[in-house]
Amino acid sequence: MLSFASTALAVLALFCCSPALGATCTATQCHASLAALQYAHVPVRDGDCSACHTSKGNEHPVKGGKSFELAAKSEGLCRDCHDGIGKKAMVHAPVKEGECLGCHEPHGAAQRFLLEVGEDRTALCLNCHDAKPFKEKYLHGPVALGFCNTCHDPHDSGEKALLKGKVRDVCLNCHADFGTRMRQATVVHPPVAKDTCTACHDPHGSPYQMFVKNKLPDLCTGCHKNVGKVVASAKVPHKPMLQEGGCPNCHSSHYGKAKGMLLADQKALCLGCHGTDTLGSPPLRNISRELDGKAFLHGPLQKGDCRACHDPHGSNYFRLLKGNYPEDLYFSYKDGAYDACLRCHERNLLRFPETTIYTKFRNGNRNLHYLHVVARKGRTCRICHEPHASDGVKLINKEGAQFGGWKIPLHFAITPTGGSCAPGCHREFKYDRVKAEVYR
Repeated sequence: MLSFASTALAVLALFCCSPALGATCTATQCHASLAALQYAHVPVRDGDCSACHTSKGNEHPVKGGKSFELAAKSEGLCRDCHDGIGKKAMVHAPVKEGECLGCHEPHGAAQRFLLEVGEDRTALCLNCHDAKPFKEKYLHGPVALGFCNTCHDPHDSGEKALLKGKVRDVCLNCHADFGTRMRQATVVHPPVAKDTCTACHDPHGSPYQMFVKNKLPDLCTGCHKNVGKVVASAKVPHKPMLQEGGCPNCHSSHYGKAKGMLLADQKALCLGCHGTDTLGSPPLRNISRELDGKAFLHGPLQKGDCRACHDPHGSNYFRLLKGNYPEDLYFSYKDGAYDACLRCHERNLLRFPETTIYTKFRNGNRNLHYLHVVARKGRTCRICHEPHASDGVKLINKEGAQFGGWKIPLHFAITPTGGSCAPGCHREFKYDRVKAEVYR
């Protein structure tokens, strides 16, 4: 009898004393599973069940009822220990509403932080958040791995979207090499310098490479509206604009050392494509070979300025020219037909059969440019002149002008007051501005 009484008192003591209570709870068959949790809540680990639970009566368990209750409502109960959470400007909705158990297990879990998921939080976060950004073709690295906590604080933050810092700081925390090069760059794209990275990129996922918010070139032309108009209306679009990669085929998206954030200086960039024999079908001219070793370069090319004549985005004119120029080898002059050349060269060059001021290519007062171009079978500029480079003065092609399968030799010579030529299309003629040559 004495033995039985002693045992009863021992059990009562275990039941009433807090530290022993936890051991008793997890030692019985009722709550034995709590002792097996890999990551136990600290009170459970320490056997301190009374930190969260209080007894409602002397009997436990009670059939059809409960003999224990929480020491406080969920939010207040957690805050008794976790007092620093939920006090910043932006608070995660479950934290604000005291729904800690929406994410955490109260006694313990298979993973850290009382979670049933590991570093990959996708399943947990998508219980509430929209799954669409996580199913795009291209995903941001942390998103692809479900590492939401890399960028976001799960409880509270001083920044929107619960970010762990300013948008730029969060991005550069990983993209540190980008930040270093940006600080060294001569030119930085204004949105990169002034706005957040999310102005152009979706931080989660996108149907487009580099998870940009729109396809290219539409993303760029959303701001660069003048370029957008050119691309939309151009009869002759520059193909790299429409190919995969779009604008970044020529421009750096973020920063650079060349004007216009070009990937290289303008001339080198253009010749990167227009310096081969295989570009296009049929192949376009190999401009690098045309320039190589030539004594005379067209003025804009001396400055490396291809854009002086060509629009790199698109044009309504032949060869992306910035003004009209005949595609055919022969084209009789009419006003506006040669604007590509006459934007820089004398605009009255082809308007008067006689002149003393608008050209030096004349015999006395007779305008020999007018004679050659305004005639019934007008000769375009390129019959005599190379548009890019030549070994001949005035960009006259010493090898001759391409006439189908034949290069017409020009045999051009220049004198202080005139010159002469003897091309394949006529005998030698001389001209002199001071004392006109006479022909019968």
